[in-house]
Amino acid sequence: MPISALIRRGFLTLLLIAGLAVTPTTAPLVAQSSDNARYAAIVVDAESGEVLFARHADSRRYPASITKVMTLYLTFEALSEGKVQLDDVLTVSPRAASQPPSKLGLAAGQTITLDNAMRATAVRSANDMAVAIAEHVGGSEARFAARMTLKAQELGMSQTRYVNANGLPDARQLTSARDLAILARAVMRDYPQYYRYFGLHDWAYEGREYRNTNGLLRGGVGYDGMKTGYTNASGYNLAASAVRDGRRLITIVLGGRSTASRNQHVAALMDTGFEVERARASGQTIQVAQTFFEARGFGIGPDSSGPVEYAAVAGEDDGETDPGPSPLASGGVAYASLPASPPPPARVTPAPSERTVAGRPADVTAILNGGTAEPARAAPPRAAAPPAREPARPAAGRWSVQVGAFRDEAVARDWLTEVNRRFRTQFAAAERSVQNASGWHRSRFTGMTEQAARSACAALAERRVTCMVVRPE
Repeated sequence: MPISALIRRGFLTLLLIAGLAVTPTTAPLVAQSSDNARYAAIVVDAESGEVLFARHADSRRYPASITKVMTLYLTFEALSEGKVQLDDVLTVSPRAASQPPSKLGLAAGQTITLDNAMRATAVRSANDMAVAIAEHVGGSEARFAARMTLKAQELGMSQTRYVNANGLPDARQLTSARDLAILARAVMRDYPQYYRYFGLHDWAYEGREYRNTNGLLRGGVGYDGMKTGYTNASGYNLAASAVRDGRRLITIVLGGRSTASRNQHVAALMDTGFEVERARASGQTIQVAQTFFEARGFGIGPDSSGPVEYAAVAGEDDGETDPGPSPLASGGVAYASLPASPPPPARVTPAPSERTVAGRPADVTAILNGGTAEPARAAPPRAAAPPAREPARPAAGRWSVQVGAFRDEAVARDWLTEVNRRFRTQFAAAERSVQNASGWHRSRFTGMTEQAARSACAALAERRVTCMVVRPE
């Protein structure tokens, strides 16, 4: 039997064992947790920077080809400073030509204008052209990547580090959904004259037509730009922006299961965000927009009634190809262990260079539509939501509810926190505990009576969340 087949069989065996650690009658929770480890999302008002919705927004994730947004941002900067010109002729280096797909496919020594290289990068997500641009603007890809990281720090992207210009897999190249929202706002704010590159539906070159990998651009409901991305380690990513009723929103979704499910999730988040904006415009008081999204079913993941779908090791092609297995997978579990992240700030931090008028942010939508940078209308102050009251705890018992078993302790703790948030009533009297047994970290709610444990597990089962009642030992 081929070695690859043995590896796949071993991987499936590990997933089966993980599922049996909880219950043999439902899907293994390890598979859910591996997907959850990739997912992150955020919805931001482009003008004010207000975060309308966030889930794992500050957790470090792999950007994949959304990296190319920063590559083009630095190119826009060089163009605006006169360091390069759109009609510059780039000679494709052997390094650029050797990049794996997705690519334009020019051979070493062939030439292309900077304008066409940028179009290929934005529309085709061409890895070879991203490197060619980096070498032209920065002298070398390594030097350009260092500048990318410095620019990220300048913009306030605190979770981001770049080591290449195209987003191909590298364990050191990290970002977060919030950071990508900061970058999206920076592109629109600083270089609105070049934002159109991210909204090209298609592009013709040398007799061939290329369609943008972002299928939402063709939907006719206000989407006008940004970037897709995919690798095995990242899942299906998308940074999208849309304008409706004069308001612009930015939505970032990382770790989708497929192109279609990712696009559906972005569209659902975007629709809900615009619903918040319309409700506010009509005079409704929505102090904490996140609660509006929660009411629409955007919960914590596999147990939610919302349309969240998570990354898988394999899925439909997004037009952006991962050249091979992620070097980050370990222990046979289909997720990469990502560095810990700090608690999220209250809103997307504007760049130090953000243009303001009378201390208020410029109207990004007006700028992108060809207007002037008039000040955005200041929203009235919104009172903070009152803190949730912790219910009184009855006397503890000795029964437990196990909601998962994981190879990674951090994932086990995160899952406990998520389940507790979603089912706070059922576990009000319980303690959270991660117990290590034979290399597996068991996520458990302990100190419960038998009746409470069985009732809680039944409530989880109704929402398709795997659980198991554990008797006193």
